[in-house]
Amino acid sequence: MATYPSAKFMECLQYAAFKHRQQRRKDPQETPYVNHVINVSTILSVEACITDEGVLMAALLHDVVEDTDASFEDVEKLFGPDVCGLVREVTDDKSLEKQERKRLQIENAAKSSCRAKLIKLADKLDNLRDLQVNTPTGWTQERREQYFIWAKKVVDNLRGTNANLELKLDEIFRQRGLL
Repeated sequence: MATYPSAKFMECLQYAAFKHRQQRRKDPQETPYVNHVINVSTILSVEACITDEGVLMAALLHDVVEDTDASFEDVEKLFGPDVCGLVREVTDDKSLEKQERKRLQIENAAKSSCRAKLIKLADKLDNLRDLQVNTPTGWTQERREQYFIWAKKVVDNLRGTNANLELKLDEIFRQRGLL
């Protein structure tokens, strides 16, 4: 029997698309940014076999507070405290310096809820897949390689969450000589 996304899920998808509508990825093609959040939710659904709608919705919204004018209050009002709590768990504090945010992602990964860890794994998987084929505009090869090294440190603190995603990430790390 086929299952269909709920109306709330579709509203969430539309909200993410609207909020990210002016943003582009840093790849040479300047891919619409919303493709990334859709990819993260799709990775969770298709590759990790996640059916938890709250997780799938939070995946769509995982960058909305960090990268747009949306607030946690907006997310909670529109999508409820469960989704908002997950978005809060995976959102970096943009008031901190970039290196501190990256350090905290490594440090806090292991303390995250299992549901937030799923989103982080899928986010890293999508970013690393993109980096395998594209060097972001303005990045050196060294910066690109450093991202793989940093992402592995984050992923190492998320282990034991989803074998499917971890195997796919490990294959990328193996190809980069990091395993």
